[in-house]
Amino acid sequence: MSDKPLFAIIVFPGSNCDQDCYHVATELVGCRAEYVWHRDTDLKDADVVILPGGFAYGDYLRAGALARFSPVMESITRFAMDGGPVLGICNGFQVLLEAGLLPGAVRVNRGLRYVCKDVHMRVENSSTVFTRLYEPGDVVRMPVGHMEGNYTAPPETLTELEYQGGIVFRYCDAEGRVTDSANPNGATAGIAGISNRGGNVVGLMPHPDRCAEGVLGNEVGRRMFESAAMALAGR
Repeated sequence: MSDKPLFAIIVFPGSNCDQDCYHVATELVGCRAEYVWHRDTDLKDADVVILPGGFAYGDYLRAGALARFSPVMESITRFAMDGGPVLGICNGFQVLLEAGLLPGAVRVNRGLRYVCKDVHMRVENSSTVFTRLYEPGDVVRMPVGHMEGNYTAPPETLTELEYQGGIVFRYCDAEGRVTDSANPNGATAGIAGISNRGGNVVGLMPHPDRCAEGVLGNEVGRRMFESAAMALAGR
């Protein structure tokens, strides 16, 4: 059996970044990957689970709300609770929030407009499974494409995230300053990505899968996939 980590790419009705994530995991990072349909409960002995971007179930009711009830989510929850690495990208992040695997929620963007552009983020926590190849304070550029990315949480949850290092990325300008003008959606405290207490579950609104090779403008997103592969190598 191959010792290369296996990425399970979850596919919901309406996912549209599943093939992007598969390409990064296999062609760019050199790992194995399998698609897992939302009705399945078998994660195929995956080492890493990726919930990709898109519009699961058409984002009916609200983003991620219906996907949270897919049969596969029970398996993902058990996997995460056992310490398995889980990454939610954009819509995948919304699903993780709805499922309670990450705290807080996202609202419609400030300005009530779909946002699609490159943004800068500052790395706040480089000790999660998916951020080990970054340094604290690194400024990275990634694209966003969402209507509901305005992260919010109760004050006590925000305090806990700050205290436990649960804030992984913040929106910032090119110099690393967290400013309101650099915040594309109005997210509280400029929060672009968070993790659970164990650092094995990470969600973010920007798309690392869309900036993983030079032809796309930069390769900084590849490091999230590589970080997970490195953490699992040689087990």
